[in-house]
Amino acid sequence: MLRTIAVYIVVAVFILILGPLLLLWSVISGSTDVLYSVGIFGAKTALFMAGVRISVTGREKIPAGKAVVFMPNHQSNCDPPAVAVILPPVLVMAKKEFFRVPVLGKGMRMRGFIPVDRTNRERAFDAVDQAVETLKAGHSFLAFPEGTRSKTGRLQAFKKGVFVMAIKAGAPIVPISVSGTRKVMRKGDFRIHPGAVRITIHDAVPTAGCGITERARIAGQVRQAIMTGLSAEEQPIEPDAS
Repeated sequence: MLRTIAVYIVVAVFILILGPLLLLWSVISGSTDVLYSVGIFGAKTALFMAGVRISVTGREKIPAGKAVVFMPNHQSNCDPPAVAVILPPVLVMAKKEFFRVPVLGKGMRMRGFIPVDRTNRERAFDAVDQAVETLKAGHSFLAFPEGTRSKTGRLQAFKKGVFVMAIKAGAPIVPISVSGTRKVMRKGDFRIHPGAVRITIHDAVPTAGCGITERARIAGQVRQAIMTGLSAEEQPIEPDAS
C-alpha cells in the first residue's frame, strides 16, 4: 500500500505542480516538446517506483522516418505509460474522460492528443477523421484496438475505428504485445503491485493502397501478431470476428 501511495504522490506532483509551469512554458515557447519529455520522465519515474520491470523485444522493427499507428493490447492502466516510454514520440487517442482531469487534460490537448467519445458515434467518427489528418501530417499514434481494458487480462474483440484510421491515412500498423500488466494493476483496483512486464514489438502491417473493405483482414493480421507475444492466460477464449 505504501508503494501505491508513493506512486500516486509522484504522479500528482508531476501533474499539479510541474504541470502548470510546463503548460506556461509551452505557450511561451510555442512548443510542447519539453512538456512531452517531462511527461515521459514522470511516467518512467512512476513505473520505477511501482517496481515495474520492463523488458522489450523488437525495437528494431519500428519503421523509421514515417508516421505509424502503434497498436498494443490493453490489460491495465499501466499499459499507456509502459508502452509510451519505450516508443519514439507519439500522440494518443484516449477516452474523453481523461481530458477532464485538471492540467493533464489541457496538456493532452495542447500536445495534440485526441479525445474519443465512446457514447457518441458521430463524434467518434470525427475523432478518427482528425487522427487521419494528423497521421498524414507525419505524427505517429498510440491506439488500443480493444478500446478499453480487459477485465480478465485476455485479449478482447477489436474496435473498427483505429483500423479505418490507419487505412485512410495509409499508415503502417505496428502490433505490440503487452504481457503482465494486469498483475501490476487490475481493472477496478487502484492498488499497484511490482512485477515484470514483457513488451514485444512485431513487424509492421502495411495499409498503403488498401481499402476499407480490407479492414477485417488487416485487423486479423494485427490480432494474430499480438497473440504470439501473450501468455496462455492472456489468450482470447473465442476468436474475434472483426
